[in-house]
Amino acid sequence: MVQETLMIITLVSIWLSLCMSIVTLSGATDFWLAHSTKRVTITPLSRYPMITIVVPAHNEEVVIAQTTRAILDMNYPADRVELLLFADNCADQTAAEMRRTLDDPRYRDRNVRIIERTGAGGKAGVLNDALKMTHGEYIGVYDADAMPETNALYFLVHKALADPERYVAVFGRNKTRNAQQNFLTRCINQEIVVTQRIQHCAIWHLFKIGRIPGTNFIIQRQFVQGIGGWRNGALTEDTDISFKIMQSGKLIALAYNSEAFQQEPERLRDYYFQRLRWAKGNYQVVIHNFRHLFDHSNWRVKLETFYYSCTFFWFNAAIVLSDIIFLANIGTLIARLFNPGLAIPFTFGEGNILIMQILLLNWLLMIILYVLQISIAMATQFGQATTGQIWLALASYFTYSQLFIVVSIHAVCSVCLDSLLGRNGNVWVKTKRFND
Repeated sequence: MVQETLMIITLVSIWLSLCMSIVTLSGATDFWLAHSTKRVTITPLSRYPMITIVVPAHNEEVVIAQTTRAILDMNYPADRVELLLFADNCADQTAAEMRRTLDDPRYRDRNVRIIERTGAGGKAGVLNDALKMTHGEYIGVYDADAMPETNALYFLVHKALADPERYVAVFGRNKTRNAQQNFLTRCINQEIVVTQRIQHCAIWHLFKIGRIPGTNFIIQRQFVQGIGGWRNGALTEDTDISFKIMQSGKLIALAYNSEAFQQEPERLRDYYFQRLRWAKGNYQVVIHNFRHLFDHSNWRVKLETFYYSCTFFWFNAAIVLSDIIFLANIGTLIARLFNPGLAIPFTFGEGNILIMQILLLNWLLMIILYVLQISIAMATQFGQATTGQIWLALASYFTYSQLFIVVSIHAVCSVCLDSLLGRNGNVWVKTKRFND
């Protein structure tokens, strides 16, 4: 009876996750069918609000010069941009690289400040310090490795001005600038493209729900001040403030033409600890906001909480259970070659079809949907829809994507132990940068 209950729960959970993926994929397809034929033109804005761009940089001497130049070269009036470069608790030459870049005659008259910070709070702490000294109507954030495209800020502001009362924040897309470095970065590139071109576009198109990424976004300064700033020490300060915006009834708008190119981890260890930090941060946010499923919060908050709860808890648990059930049955079948009396542990009755066969069908459906998502996402980007991407998607399903299960289990255990032992779980492992 216990085995059958577990099997039914697992099967229903997997089918629900597949349905959610199909809804997301359908929404994204409809979005791109509507937008792929639109001609994008750069026309003067009705006004150019003052933008304070904040760049938190912790030991980023390798990439900070490129990012600084890319920001200062953006297509936006120079006198309407204030740039705050934070060398946050750096032990390298980050601040020196910042100064060396600003010695360029092209940038000597620009409104730029270099702040060598020694405070706590991580990235959120930097943003809170910047909030006290900013003069812009909007605060823009770029990570130290994120090189914005020339018109990135223009598109963000253009979208914000479309409905400034409702759109308190606007976010763009991020692309992998070192995608061709190795197998890992190629897989990360596919993940990023699916996230940006499928998930973000779909939930904005269907529900007008946006999620602030860690970089390439702007947010109204007065709104941030009104909610008390960012939560110091948050592992995923972007997700945390996204929920606060939704709770206020305001919107986070998508500017799908705004792009920034960020550097992704090239070593497995760096990738693992980066994703572990993100997973722990998202779990913390879900736990903190879970109560909103049962209170009087607006429907967008409830839907987003439900989505995160399903993605990071329910569906992950179902996948782990399905793997255990499948492997247990496979192991028993092999063992029956030597001991025919062994009973298959997971089956719907002796004369019924083995659950293993049903789970195999589910696996095939998940693989097909996984490859289809990647293929459609790649088709929306110039030059990315190739047969090589399909083979890479198949390879990544059995390698790269399975690593997320390990990361998720590690993150859940870590969050639980942090709570039980009262230890500080907000430890930031630095991602190594590379010259590119």
